[in-house]
Amino acid sequence: MAYALSMWTQPALPIAGSADTFPVRRIFCVGRNYVEHQKEMGGDGREQPFFFLKAAHTLVAGGGDVHYPPKTSNYHYETEMVVAIAKGGRRIDAKKANEHIFGYAVGLDMTRRDLQQLGKDHGRPWDFGKDFDEGAPCGVLAPAAKVGHPSKGSISLNVNGKQRQKADLSDMIWSVPEQIAYLSEYYTLEPGDLIYSGTPAGVGPVKPGDELHAAIDGVGELKVKIVAAL
Repeated sequence: MAYALSMWTQPALPIAGSADTFPVRRIFCVGRNYVEHQKEMGGDGREQPFFFLKAAHTLVAGGGDVHYPPKTSNYHYETEMVVAIAKGGRRIDAKKANEHIFGYAVGLDMTRRDLQQLGKDHGRPWDFGKDFDEGAPCGVLAPAAKVGHPSKGSISLNVNGKQRQKADLSDMIWSVPEQIAYLSEYYTLEPGDLIYSGTPAGVGPVKPGDELHAAIDGVGELKVKIVAAL
């Protein structure tokens, strides 16, 4: 069978210590998963987790230049640990969730905050605020076979050399295994799925010329430069 159009390049992430790449199928993102970030976004307490999606083609594998997107004047960073799924399933037990994980990376859930807020204010979806070209930079995957399953350790972001976000993975409201268990009640998770596991407090705007350096202890780092819109 031939396709009517030329096939596009499969989105994929580099893997530390390997010439292979990790093909990306879907990107799930959990909202408000650190206590202090939940507070700065208007929440309070251990609310039920909620997720939104980004298309796989929003991925910027390995970081580098990221274009300032159109139709926004309030473009925000959100530093997150990214979880790569190697083994799919439904109704996954949280106690066995780590068995489904290939590895971890440092990611940025870039957000057109003004468009996200517009959606909230009018009871509309967030898609224009979250799902757009180059909206999901992600660093090199660190295989769980080498780094284990991080549940504590520093997660941070510097913008132009100044610290903007700093927390510990243990500050997550919902742990990674809990996120996988909850998400798999609503979706059949598949190999190649990514989960952006939430951001600490300190989110804020960036502009062309800004340089972002995100890092997670034991996982890796991600460097991004915001460049002028196409």
